[in-house]
Formats: sequence, C-alpha cells, structure tokens
Amino acid sequence: MAQLGSRRATATAPRGPRSLSAAGSRPRRLLAASLALTAATSLAVLPHVSAAAAEATPRTAATEGAGVLSYVVNVSPKSSQAVQRAITEAGGTVVIAYDQIGVIVAHSAEPRFAERIRAVRGVQSAGATRTAPLAPSATANVGETQPLAPAAAARSAAAAKPGQEPLEPNQWDMRLIGADRAHAIDDGSRRVTVGVIDTGVDDTHPDIAPNFSAAQSANCVGGKPDSSPGAWRPYTPEAAHGTHVAGTIAAARNGVGVAGVAPGVKLAAIKVSDPKTDLFYTESVVCGFVWAAEHGIDITNNSYYSDPWYFNCLSDADQRALVEATNRAIRYARGKGVVNVASAHNTNTDLAADEVVDPSSPDDSTPAERRVDPAECPIAPEMLPGVVTVSSVGVTLKKASYSNYGHGVIDVSAPGGDARQLPDTPDANGRVLSTLPGGGHGYMQGTSMAAPHVSGVAALLKSRHPGASPARIESLLRHQADEQVCPETYDGNNDGVVDAVCEGPKQRNGFYGHGVVNALDAVR
Repeated sequence: MAQLGSRRATATAPRGPRSLSAAGSRPRRLLAASLALTAATSLAVLPHVSAAAAEATPRTAATEGAGVLSYVVNVSPKSSQAVQRAITEAGGTVVIAYDQIGVIVAHSAEPRFAERIRAVRGVQSAGATRTAPLAPSATANVGETQPLAPAAAARSAAAAKPGQEPLEPNQWDMRLIGADRAHAIDDGSRRVTVGVIDTGVDDTHPDIAPNFSAAQSANCVGGKPDSSPGAWRPYTPEAAHGTHVAGTIAAARNGVGVAGVAPGVKLAAIKVSDPKTDLFYTESVVCGFVWAAEHGIDITNNSYYSDPWYFNCLSDADQRALVEATNRAIRYARGKGVVNVASAHNTNTDLAADEVVDPSSPDDSTPAERRVDPAECPIAPEMLPGVVTVSSVGVTLKKASYSNYGHGVIDVSAPGGDARQLPDTPDANGRVLSTLPGGGHGYMQGTSMAAPHVSGVAALLKSRHPGASPARIESLLRHQADEQVCPETYDGNNDGVVDAVCEGPKQRNGFYGHGVVNALDAVR
C-alpha cells in the first residue's frame, strides 16, 4: 500500500537480521550496479540474485490473464516506433510513449502479452504495473487525519506572537529545524518550484493559493498527463495527503493559518494516485517525474512508494521492469536539474539488513509473505539512485517509532511527528500540523510528513544557489544537517523492548543519515 501519512504510522513489519556496520552502503551500491547493467542489456542477462530475492512470485492476474492490465515497456534508443507497432500486433494498446527516456505505457488483456513483448527486438524489459485488472474509479480514504477544531485554532491564535501565523504556535516542527528563524532572513525565491507528486493538492486553500503554479501542475494518473484546470486536485476532501504535504513545504505567510518551510517558493501539484485504490502505480509515477523534468520544477517531493510491490525484486521480470522504468524517469529528471526527495516509509524496517520480510505484496490483489534482500529488491523510488531518502523524528529528536532506517540508505532526517513525543504547544500534539482540503488544517504523522520538510529546505538552498546542480543541493543538504549520535538503545513505543538498532557514526548513521536538516543554515 502506498505510504500515506499516518495510515501505517504505528504499524511494524517483521525485520530481518541486523546488517553489519561494514555493509552500510551496500543496498544502494549493489542496486546501482544492477540498474546500470539493466540499462545496458536485455533481460536475457541478469545480475546474480540471492535465494531470498528469487522466491516465487504469487499467482496474480498478470500471470493468469484476467482482464486488462497496464504495462511499462522499456526500450533501447531509436526502437520506440517499431516496438509500438509490435505492441499493437501483440494485442496491446499504446497509452503514451516517453521516447525521451525509452518507456512506453501500454494496456492489454492478452495473457501472454509481456512474454511476447519481451521477445521483440529493442525491448530491454517489460512488466505489468499491477496484479489486478484495471477497474472503474471510486473513492478511497487517504489515511487518518486529526482535523483542527475551531476551539483549538482559537487557542493557537491567542498564543501567537507578533509576526507569527495564527496556527504557528502549534508548529513545533518548524522551530525544530529553524524554519521560523530562517523566515526572518529568506522565505525562498519565486523562481523555485517544488512539485508535489502525490494524491493531488487543493490549490484553492488560502494557505496554498498564493504560491500555487497551475501552469506547472497536472494529473498523471494512468501514465498520461492531463493539465486541464483543476485536474491536479484531490478526488475527494478525504484525500488530504498531498495537500498536507504541500502546506508543510510552502504554505504562505499571509496571516491565515500555518507557514511552510519555504513560504516564498512556488508549489505545483502532480497527481499520481489511483482514484479507486489510492495506489501509486509505476506508469503514473513515471509520468510525474517526466512532467517535472519538462515543466521547470526544481524539487519533487515523493511521500509514497510505487505499488503494488513494496520491495521490487530484480529477479522478477515484471518487478525489474517497474524499477527500470522509474529509474529512467528519475535519471531524466535529475539530468534536467531536478532534486528528488522521498520518504523512507513507516514499517520500522532496517533497509540495510541482509534480509527482511515483505508481508504486504502485491497490495492490489492477494499478498503473499516473502523474504527479500533490500539490496536486490529495492523500494521505489526511495531506494533508487538520485533520490534523497528521509527518515522521521519527533519533537525530542528521537527516531519516530514507525520510521524505517538503515545505515547507507537514509540520507537525512526531519520532523515527521510521533504521537508519543509531546511538544510544549497549545495542542501538545506530537504530529505535524498542516493544510487540509477545503481550507482547513489538521495533524498527520509519518515519514510522508518528514520528506516535505527536506523538500522545503532544498527549496531554500536552491533559492540561495540558483545555479546549483542537483548534486550540489544534495551535498548542501547533507553538510548543513545537524549530526545526531546513535542512541545506546532504542525503544520506540516505550514497551521495554528494543525495537531497532542504530548503526554508524554521528557523521552518518542508520537512524538519521547525515543528520536533521537545518533551514536556518540553508539561508545563512
């Protein structure tokens, strides 16, 4: 299931053996090597994969041939037109071809469609992006929120100091990273845009409307962009996730509600969540990154994972194709100057372990428990090259009880909230307060809430260094982060049992990466 705010903020998944300190950077190192090989060869040549990664894939609609499925087809340069003809001949329909990255999105009801297309000259990989057939749209909840009651809003406004937004007294997260002090120096530049790849953004919200860029927004659901007016908005008011994320990044300082990390930059919405299932399928995610690359977006925020596979094993032809398509889109965006920030997700899993249990994949049909090696079965997009991966902390700077971690996987950390860590605020709520569709405000928690803090700091850095490359902005994020020492022991839910083990020195470790981001240092 896509990682949405507090939806699974307190959930935990079984964890594999603790990784060795010496293997800190192993997951991304092995993954980068595997992806490099994929880009240069067809699926006929696969890198070595472990027994854990090679366990049988569950029988699904993709293998049974039930109904119309969506596929991504990754092709070599100059072969797109020929492959598109082959797709039609094989009983498929081309939805859109992203020739700039060599990815074609197609639909087909043919049971052997992927097998036939993989044999076509110029096809490097191909796979179904889901395990259940395409279905009509319906509504779906986006996750638990705590709307701010009028009485609570009044208490906050009464506590606000001169110059503060009415709800700013409850924004402990902004003070934790120095965003409130940064605003006295620099709110960010109107030349910088952050794209929220998510469930959609309510651009009519009074805290978001002043900074919203409709010209850079679109609906990418299904893999083909729709930029018609309002297409980027949430399907329902309950689909609050993207709007909450957007407010954390750049809610305006206008005397209305809350303030974002970078209240002077622009926001764009790129909607990618399926309206029926609320899942984030690969074709939509690919569209989102390509749209960002070609519409002047400087930073993307990605508080989700690509469904239906939580871990995508490169030994499986379908899953490998999904990873390769997403990787191509990320690489293309980064080449166009885009910094990509992603949440680490919320299952308290050590992503640097040699083996973990994935109990939830595929999440669009019937899950089957499997043991995987994260180095060979990455979560997309967070574990792919060219992505800043973010873990979550609470107000005490303790790792949030739900946050994933991993030495060599986590780049930086930021406040995502933890209901067990209570701040000294009018509401004493350890979650993150931000914007909700319909003009309201409310609390959510999760690494989904941590990532937009990092995106906001990246936007401040881009404002101060407009000519900086993605690599330079990423370097500044790391070097300006406040280093944190691993705790001697960690009990996230206070039940007397050790829940996770932090590995690595203060310069970079599994809980905090290079440290907690600092908005004030970004503008000084």
